[in-house]
Amino acid sequence: MKKLIAASLMVLAAGQVQAADECGKVTIADMNWSSATLISNVDKFILQNGYGCDAELVPGDTMPTGTSMIEKGEPDIAPEMWSNSMRDALDKGVAEKRLRYAGNSLSDGGEEGFWVPQYLVKKYPELATIEGVKKHAKLFTHPEDDSKSAFYGCPAGWNCQISASNLFKALKLADSGFDLIDPGSGAGLAGSIAKAFTREEPWFGYYWAPTAVLGKYKMVKVDFGSGVDKQHYIDCISANECADPKPTMYPPSLVQTVTTESFAEKSPAAYQYVSNRSLTNEQLNTLLAWMEDNQADGEVAAEYFLTEHEDLWTPWVSAEVAAKVKQALQ
Repeated sequence: MKKLIAASLMVLAAGQVQAADECGKVTIADMNWSSATLISNVDKFILQNGYGCDAELVPGDTMPTGTSMIEKGEPDIAPEMWSNSMRDALDKGVAEKRLRYAGNSLSDGGEEGFWVPQYLVKKYPELATIEGVKKHAKLFTHPEDDSKSAFYGCPAGWNCQISASNLFKALKLADSGFDLIDPGSGAGLAGSIAKAFTREEPWFGYYWAPTAVLGKYKMVKVDFGSGVDKQHYIDCISANECADPKPTMYPPSLVQTVTTESFAEKSPAAYQYVSNRSLTNEQLNTLLAWMEDNQADGEVAAEYFLTEHEDLWTPWVSAEVAAKVKQALQ
C-alpha cells in the first residue's frame, strides 16, 4: 500500500512539474522595424517547434506594447524593447511583479554616433577622430554651398535630431566650416550614404545601429576624444533646452527582452531561451543588410538565419531543442 501511495505521489509530482513547464499560448510583439521583426519571427519559430508553444505574433511598438504588458499582461514577450524610452514604467512593472527583464537582446546595446566611410579612413587615418575630421573639413563638400562643409544630421522630428544638433554645437563643428544638413527623412539620410559609397566620396554624419545601412556600408565611428559622460548626455545632450552642451560619445542604448511575469512562471524553459537569446550589432547589421538586399520579410529572414547561422542560435537552446528546430526547418 505504501509503495502504491509513493508511486502515486511520484506520478502526481511529475505531472505538476510537467504542468508547470507547459508552454501553451504565447503572444510575441512584432515591432514595426526590421531588427525587431526578425527577432520576433525567430522567437516564434523556436518557441513553436522547439518548445511546443502555440506562438502568435501580434503588432507592437515600444510605448503601446510596454503599457499593454504592464496593464493587461499581454503580449507575453517584447523581444526588442529599447527600454530607456520608458525606463520608469518598466522598472515599476518589474517591481510590482508584472514584468521581468529576461536579458539583453542586443548584447552591446543600441549604437549611435557620427560616422565616416571606412575607405576614407584608410586614406586619411586621422579621420577616425573629430580633430582629424575638422582638419580635413574641406573634403566634405556641401551639396548646395561650395563655401561650406557638410554634416548630415538626424531628420527633423526624430529624437536623435536633438542629440545630434547639441553635439554639433558641443564639438564646435560650425567653427570648422560645417553646416548641419537636415536630410528630410530616414530614407534621405540613408540615400546620402548610398550615393557617397557608390562614388567613393567623403561623407560625415549621424547614424545608428542595428541597421541595414551599417551592415551594407562599412563605416568608422568618429572618436570625439571625450569618453562617455552618461549623465551629461541625459541632462543636456538629449534635452531640448541644452544651454552649454559638452562633447560626449553616445552611451549605448539598453535593448532588452521583456516578458510578463506570468509567462516566465508558466514556461520556465521557454523563458530561459529568451533570456539566452542575444546578438551583437555587427551580427544584426549583417542580417539586416541581407534582408534589405533580398527584400525579405521577418518570416523569410528568420528561416534564413536559422538555416545559415546555426553557430549563432544553437548555444541559446539545449541539444534536444536544437534538433527539433533543425527538423522543422527541413
